[in-house]
Amino acid sequence: MSDSPKTQPAGDLPSEAIDFADLNFKLAVIQELMYEQELLTPQFVLADFLEEHVDREIDLSQEITEPIPEVLEYFRSLPVPSEYAPSVEELYQDGGNDIYLEIAPQWGGDDSTFDIADFTDTRHFPNLTSMTLLGVDDEVIEGLRRKGIDAQLL
Repeated sequence: MSDSPKTQPAGDLPSEAIDFADLNFKLAVIQELMYEQELLTPQFVLADFLEEHVDREIDLSQEITEPIPEVLEYFRSLPVPSEYAPSVEELYQDGGNDIYLEIAPQWGGDDSTFDIADFTDTRHFPNLTSMTLLGVDDEVIEGLRRKGIDAQLL
């Protein structure tokens, strides 16, 4: 497999990337920074990635409900520059988010595939004030609210 594409020209990358404890939290942040705010560029496009970086054939016309391992690995290793952290004020998880459809094109949103399990990553985002989440319980919602984050279950 080829090297993953860079998100920015090498000279523009800051020296520090956020070290995430939870991949699904990271995916929610990437959704916000890449697809909503368009700060993390270029936007990931599944068809282009498969053509350029995957050495096996994946037929996108087939029902793909599970994460494509190569795509999930791309996002796992994608650096999220710490300088973008203050820009994250809201995270909104929805089964139709672009990032989830790029990772698992036919994912239905009715299982725990992208549920966040560890919320310690909130510490990296000083301006995070709102979260709409998939698959969490009332205890998690209340814990986030105690941190000053308006949290809701979708």
